[in-house]
Amino acid sequence: MNRDYDYDVIVIGGGHSGCEAALAASRMGCRTLILNHNLDNTALMPCNPAIGGPAKGNLVRELDAMGGEQAKSADFSTLHLRWLNTSKGFAVRTLRAQCDLKDYAAHYGRVLSGVPDLYVYQGMAAELVTDANRVAGVVTVAGEKFRARRVVIASGTYMRGKVHMGLVSFPSGPLGQMPSVTLSDSLIRAGIELSRFRTDTTPRICRNSVDWASLDIQESDPKPEAFSHWSEKRVYTGHYCARTRTSKVTHDILKAALERSPLATREIEVRGPRYCPSLDDKILKFPDKESHPIFLEPVGRDSREIYMQNFSTYMPPDVQRDIIHTLPGCERALMLRPGYGIEYDYVIPTQLEPWLETRAVAGLYCSGQICGTSGYEEAACLGFMAGVNAALSLKGRDPLVLGRDQAYIGVLIDDLTSRGTDEPYRMLPSRCEYRLTMRHDNADRRLTEIGRDLGLIGDERWSAVYNRWRLTEMERERISKVRIAAGDFTNEVLRGVGSAEIDEPVRALDLLKRPEVSWKTLSRLVETELDDESGTWIEIEVKYNGYAEREKRHVRRLSSMEKLKIPPALSYLDIKGLSAEAVDKLTRVMPRTLGQASRVPGVNSVDIQLIQVVIERFRGEESAGVRDGD
Repeated sequence: MNRDYDYDVIVIGGGHSGCEAALAASRMGCRTLILNHNLDNTALMPCNPAIGGPAKGNLVRELDAMGGEQAKSADFSTLHLRWLNTSKGFAVRTLRAQCDLKDYAAHYGRVLSGVPDLYVYQGMAAELVTDANRVAGVVTVAGEKFRARRVVIASGTYMRGKVHMGLVSFPSGPLGQMPSVTLSDSLIRAGIELSRFRTDTTPRICRNSVDWASLDIQESDPKPEAFSHWSEKRVYTGHYCARTRTSKVTHDILKAALERSPLATREIEVRGPRYCPSLDDKILKFPDKESHPIFLEPVGRDSREIYMQNFSTYMPPDVQRDIIHTLPGCERALMLRPGYGIEYDYVIPTQLEPWLETRAVAGLYCSGQICGTSGYEEAACLGFMAGVNAALSLKGRDPLVLGRDQAYIGVLIDDLTSRGTDEPYRMLPSRCEYRLTMRHDNADRRLTEIGRDLGLIGDERWSAVYNRWRLTEMERERISKVRIAAGDFTNEVLRGVGSAEIDEPVRALDLLKRPEVSWKTLSRLVETELDDESGTWIEIEVKYNGYAEREKRHVRRLSSMEKLKIPPALSYLDIKGLSAEAVDKLTRVMPRTLGQASRVPGVNSVDIQLIQVVIERFRGEESAGVRDGD
């Protein structure tokens, strides 16, 4: 046996998802191969080189807390960093970084090359090898056969990729890369159902051709910040973003050219992302809207390219040039790359177990955009979870399945595997019913112990977070006993933040409950050496305590449904009174628990009650059987 071709885990794809899957599996002791069709495109950012934003930033922090790499790669490559949603509650505040796409990829490349038993190879997967409905390896287009006990497919938008520019279309992956042509057929032969989605990207323009002086400039936040719990916080200068807008002239040109858009002519009819629509979509769906905001964002420290956020389009290049020139500040802008749309195959995600293994082929896992998602952050988290679960299965351990009350990652995977998706799935704060207790600031407290148990958080990192938690709790306990005296200075500070004066001593934590009083304000009235991040955690815990307790009570009420397993032998066809739609959806999804079943679209509360009765009957019969055997 040639050991060079024999692995525990093979990861197909070297994007964000593939990198995280390979790193997780190899760091957990598995001999791992990452098979990438072009090594120069490892961790490629074919769309906007930005990490984070609402809900997405929470995903990055959670991934980092468990031992993933994306946050550190973002910190290494950040050009511009801002807090978003600062006018809203702490539950939806998060960071967004504009990254240098080459530095981001270089970080992943260095990390991949430094992990023992992780092998990187340039080759395009052409076919899965299976043995009795169990994965056995991968064959490349060059005919090389690699054996493996587990395979993770992280193919992105490459499977039968087809690019559209105007009415011209051609087979392609993103940014002119080669598409994967035959892997889709191999999956279909294995019994996996595929469908197609589309996504799009924007034209890029030359930095030197933009009139920056006429635009609204956005600098990075002045306070040191970082995505990773273990990165050194920094202030970022020297790079900025700018805001401009479309106008009636822009829209008139687009409307006149709609007959040249494949969306308007229905040359392409597959679903695209609802929450990040192209200009073509906006003109078709919102014809009366007179203006849309556009953001000009850097892509590299030394690059002349500028990414035009919110300006993706399927229009032909000549139309793209015309509409660019209608934007304030871009009247003389030089287009370096035209935007385009791309359609591709994905695996209908209700065919996956909650640990991302396919039901049709044992040992085969899916992650990233092949699961029907969009976004680097979603892809990285799915890759990490697929790699972790592939490794756990090889060790004979139970899979890691995060609950909806544990992490945004849990919501992401549960939504995909229980509900499915009819459009490229994007994580949003509104999808998470427990967002008050699953915030950007407490990802480490929720998930680092899990990463420690997996062997992905070493002693040094564990000590750092554990000591921070301990010091924060000690300070919280100390401050809970402090009373702040009324006086001129105290009331001057309170007036300065628009808060009511006090005329008698008040507990420090009671003052902190006031909406206007921040940790920074309290630290002027109470002597403390705690850093701002830890102090802000105390502030959030104090302010949100009542709401958080209510969420926890709700979780406890629902936990019985989440724990109630559905017997594999249960047939939905045999449950009298179950709606036809519920039978069809549940048979397709095959939920593992009653809680998961309750989230399947088309299944109502009456259906759940009927299923629960049958489950209880199953359990009663099993108990009776045991007693009879005694």
